[in-house]
Amino acid sequence: MENALNVGKEDTSPPIRANLYLANLEKPKTEHPSHLPLPTIRNQMAPKTKFSTHRERATNPLVWCAAIICTILTVAVIIAGIVTFIGYLVIHPRVPYVSVMDAHLDHIQIDYAGILEIQVTILIRAQNGNEKAHASFSDSSYSLSLNGEVVAQLVAPPFEVGKNSSVDFNYVVPSSPIPLRPDQAEDVDTGLKKDLITFDLKGSTRVRWRIGHLASVRFLCRLECRLRFHPLNGTYIPSRCSSKAK
Repeated sequence: MENALNVGKEDTSPPIRANLYLANLEKPKTEHPSHLPLPTIRNQMAPKTKFSTHRERATNPLVWCAAIICTILTVAVIIAGIVTFIGYLVIHPRVPYVSVMDAHLDHIQIDYAGILEIQVTILIRAQNGNEKAHASFSDSSYSLSLNGEVVAQLVAPPFEVGKNSSVDFNYVVPSSPIPLRPDQAEDVDTGLKKDLITFDLKGSTRVRWRIGHLASVRFLCRLECRLRFHPLNGTYIPSRCSSKAK
């Protein structure tokens, strides 16, 4: 009997201890208290987010004014370009120019002392090829030189050239006696013997003309070339001498 009771006790006590141990292990953890300040944190963050969005959407009125002005200027430039292009197609402006049409060596003489005397006639034409615009020429000045020595200055007063027309200036250039250096006198004497004398013509004139009612154009016509003559009969050897682009 005692053995039976002892056996019974030994059989029942371990499961009780195991169940208690398991019960302790399976006991749920204490839940997070509901009084933690999580809702309070959310309520504090919301105003900051709303304030940041408001600042990003705000635009300075000066920025809007600058954008409007830039837009207006862009549209104005585009319209002006279109009008100018159409005006160019309708008017088709041409650049006026000046050129040497003819020349003649009337007289040339050099003595033993190296004193040079010459007289040259030069025909310069101002041409305006525009059919719908007048051209104004001013500050016309050209220098004529021989072997680096300026022998004459060609000057013209301001003048107008009508639509699709031209004006000729016949310059008669007598020079006063010009003393030359020995090397210059030798070059002139050599040219007389070879029947070939070369002058340098260089100068410019200011031109202004209006392209319809759109704009007024101003530029400088430059003239730089060489004039060759046969001194025996004074004839001019024709060559291109013009400010017109090739």
